[in-house]
Amino acid sequence: MGIHRSRSGAPEWCVVVTTDDLPGYEICQVYGYVMGVVVRTQNPFSEGLKALDGGVNPRRVKVMTTWRQQAIDAMIEEAKKRGANAIIGMRFDHRVLTEFWTEICAYGTAILAAPVDSKAEQSGQGAGASGSSAPPAEPAATAPRAAG
Repeated sequence: MGIHRSRSGAPEWCVVVTTDDLPGYEICQVYGYVMGVVVRTQNPFSEGLKALDGGVNPRRVKVMTTWRQQAIDAMIEEAKKRGANAIIGMRFDHRVLTEFWTEICAYGTAILAAPVDSKAEQSGQGAGASGSSAPPAEPAATAPRAAG
């Protein structure tokens, strides 16, 4: 099984998916629940969500997307510390802490995944065998960007 590692022994990549499996890969180890949390002020003026005239700031979507990506990045760092190279079942949650503060949370299950052996896959013996004779491609080196 080809688990790619850096010189330090940590996984070289970490893919994040919302599905409960990773097609083309088998789960070698489950490290458990990981979470990334970002706390931000709800003051719409200091965060750039509203213009001074009270209208909606056109940067709003970008700011909100950045907050979610920061939560994902924190979750990935936690997963890598445990030795994981993938996170499955990723979800978002949020809650209002006070009148002025909000918590944004990204969470999922950290796993160690390895490509399914193409010979076992061809014979239908590999975990998650799909019948495809082509070996699976490596996941992207960066986490996917959160969609709104």
